[in-house]
Amino acid sequence: MQATPERLDAETAMRQALALAHQAIGLSDPNPRVGCVIVDEQGRLLGQGHTQAAGQAHAEVMALRDAQALGHDVKGATAYVTLEPCSHHGRTPPCCDALITAQLARVVVACADPNPLVAGQGTARLRAAGIQVDVGLLGDEARELNIGFFSRMQRGRPWVRMKVASSLDGRTALLNGVSQWITGPTARADGHAWRKRAGAVLTGVGTVLEDDPRLDVRLVETPRQPLRVIVDSRLETPPTARILDAPGEVLIYHADHADAGRAKALSDRGATLMAKPGPSGKVDLHALLLDLGARGINELHVEAGHKLNGSFVREGLVDEFLLYLAPKLMGQGRELAAFGPLERMDQVLNLAWHGVDRVGEDLRILARPIAQP
Repeated sequence: MQATPERLDAETAMRQALALAHQAIGLSDPNPRVGCVIVDEQGRLLGQGHTQAAGQAHAEVMALRDAQALGHDVKGATAYVTLEPCSHHGRTPPCCDALITAQLARVVVACADPNPLVAGQGTARLRAAGIQVDVGLLGDEARELNIGFFSRMQRGRPWVRMKVASSLDGRTALLNGVSQWITGPTARADGHAWRKRAGAVLTGVGTVLEDDPRLDVRLVETPRQPLRVIVDSRLETPPTARILDAPGEVLIYHADHADAGRAKALSDRGATLMAKPGPSGKVDLHALLLDLGARGINELHVEAGHKLNGSFVREGLVDEFLLYLAPKLMGQGRELAAFGPLERMDQVLNLAWHGVDRVGEDLRILARPIAQP
């Protein structure tokens, strides 16, 4: 006896679309992570899909193809989409046109697309074609999944997430610089999952010189390596540094008047060099973020030392802290971020908890600065 197909209510269908969208992490950049589920009038699943790599099919087209491959007619069906269908010709045709051609009766959208090329035009085109459109179901979850895309579209720069592993007393390294390993293997693998979702991973030349990190994604599977970024005002990165090794691209930001010999040696190793000098003779971090935004980076994952961390904090550039706290006390050592000294409590950076979870033997804390009135 054949089993009766599961019938999805509206929220379940959208949650399934969000789960599909999560599968686009590390794949769809610089495009947003989008999922689509198509059901018939009884809520039976007809097709589903998520956005593919840039230049390939979007979620709506993947869901329509899936329905066709399964032999389902989608005329009169409802599509649940986690982001407003695109209405412009980019690398692919507009998804609105595909849904209109398929003669769907209704499209439920989690949240509007912040891209100025879409921004309501997608829903307007669908409605003009006689399709019922409803917007807002699980919108907060959909926006959170694409928080970097929203940041780039609305502010012109990526969402900056600062990752730090520290002891319970806030030490990220001993006074002599030794830091491996403060947290356990489960937390380290989790950190690589956060690297995977970022378009770029950034560190400073001090970390390169002291730790010689690779800063790639190794502990979780990924279809692509994020761009690796080094803040190196005087081009002190050694050409032998492991961060320059393939696979993946490396971008080094420096100040003016870089030594020609050092510049050539790093270029010969495949690194791209970009001058973004600030008034202090160091790299202008604001200009760096705008440049990364122009390069299509949605989320920037910062894994740097206490000095560069302090610069990001001091200049108000951190959107989110990803903190791993180990159940250890290290006493004297290097702090999470070197800034200050502050003189009054109203000068401190106040944070709001967005998640506190146990990861292996360690704690993972997500915290975001509270906007000042």
